[in-house]
Amino acid sequence: PWPPWPPSPTTSSATRTGRWRGCARRRPCTTSRSRTAPGPGSSPGTPRCALPQLTLGGAPTLADDRLSVNKRHSTTGYAGFSLPAALDRNLLNIDPADHLRLRRLVSQGFTPRQVAALRPSVTATAERLAAGLGDDLVAEFATPLPLAVISDLFALPEGDRAPFAEWVGTVIAPTDRHATGAAIAAIHRYLTELVAARRAAPGDDVLSALVAARDEGDRLSEDELVSLAFLILGAGIENVQHTLSAGLSALSRDPGQLAALRAEPALVPGAVEEFLRHAHPNLMAIRRFATEDLDIAGTVVPTGETVLLCLASANRDPERYADPESFDVRRTDHGPQLALGHGMHYCLGAPLARLELEVALTTLLPRFPRPAPESARWRTSFRSHALASLPLRRDRPFTA
Repeated sequence: PWPPWPPSPTTSSATRTGRWRGCARRRPCTTSRSRTAPGPGSSPGTPRCALPQLTLGGAPTLADDRLSVNKRHSTTGYAGFSLPAALDRNLLNIDPADHLRLRRLVSQGFTPRQVAALRPSVTATAERLAAGLGDDLVAEFATPLPLAVISDLFALPEGDRAPFAEWVGTVIAPTDRHATGAAIAAIHRYLTELVAARRAAPGDDVLSALVAARDEGDRLSEDELVSLAFLILGAGIENVQHTLSAGLSALSRDPGQLAALRAEPALVPGAVEEFLRHAHPNLMAIRRFATEDLDIAGTVVPTGETVLLCLASANRDPERYADPESFDVRRTDHGPQLALGHGMHYCLGAPLARLELEVALTTLLPRFPRPAPESARWRTSFRSHALASLPLRRDRPFTA
């Protein structure tokens, strides 16, 4: 089940005035046809939605360089989160030359080989959390697991981890109109101070390596340094947390799927791919801006217009997936998928995300009580589809 729509009145004015109605839907689109037409109540400058399978001159829209992620190409006054420069200069907001330069600096720490070496520590963390499960799968497992993994890579002090995750969650799903600004200010202050601390006393961690790249090789600016830390930490917490919790919720509603996984552990990697396809929290790819007038499936998109690419539609496309609405751990038609991006903006932490999901599922299958998805509480946000709480039934074992 999908959470109620529309979101609460505390969401952005763009949502309240109906400017997003052509793209934001209660359920993901299940057709491969274009969703580019603006919805009722829209106006000039309304974001339009196109499926990633659509092409521009034969190239997928997600990889077309005429759709830029750089806000300087917007002619409609797009501001996004209105982040300070020290948080905004990250991989989601810059185009090829600078993007590739920054990506090369951090990608070596997230290669499949480097990530594979983390399996023992990720497994130990998952085992510890699973042994202490009590009442809520999100609060007691799905959130602290990726938080611990990414925080260890950055050597964040234990006492700083939960507050940082809370700030990131507030930015994505604010509780009131003032909450976002306060959370952004807290993140900015914290990361600036953390960078200064690592500069004074470097260690064997990702952030110290980035500081060294800044100070010794001048390969990135100070704003780029802080922004990279913000993006990697934030994405490392949010994406795994919500994919895991929503995937386990879907799994708990189908005893047959659960029985198959427990009987055949070799199905777990495929189940991870199904988690990513069926339960990924990001309904939309990062917004793009047309750098020239474009024709997308017969709809003219003017220069500077905001374009949203609907990943949720692509992941439920009946021309790509057999019975796309079904959650199926035996699915064999995954192939390349879009949950973790595509092309230049493919998630650099994808190997780590898959490892965490695989370890979490393997750890939980034999031991934890069945979730109660009917009692789940969804986070109110137009940016992501995510569980805020997934209670556990203590009176029924997690068995088929």
